[in-house]
Amino acid sequence: MKIALVLDCADPDRLAEFWSAALAYDTRRLTEQYTMLVPTDGAAPRILLQKVPEPKTVKNRLHIDLDVSDIDAEAARVESLGATRVSDVMTMGPARWIVMNDPEGNEFCVCLDLGL
Repeated sequence: MKIALVLDCADPDRLAEFWSAALAYDTRRLTEQYTMLVPTDGAAPRILLQKVPEPKTVKNRLHIDLDVSDIDAEAARVESLGATRVSDVMTMGPARWIVMNDPEGNEFCVCLDLGL
């Protein structure tokens, strides 16, 4: 079984540019309405960007976490790609993360990789 996550958006091409660079994924435009992001190593879930007419209005119920060894450096890298920082570093026990928004305001987190 393969897992694909679907992200509703206004502009799949714009988000494909951001997320493919952020995740090092390949972009495969399927139609004007659908663009698939595919991991280059084949191990991670695919992400389908789905064009929808309605704007985002509330917090995402599902979001992407980027687990990295240096959250400040990664937050700066994705900001350079068009992300926006929403929070300062947040902590809970050994966990540390920064809440971010992609270019359309979809939440994601840059998290300290705890090796779990």
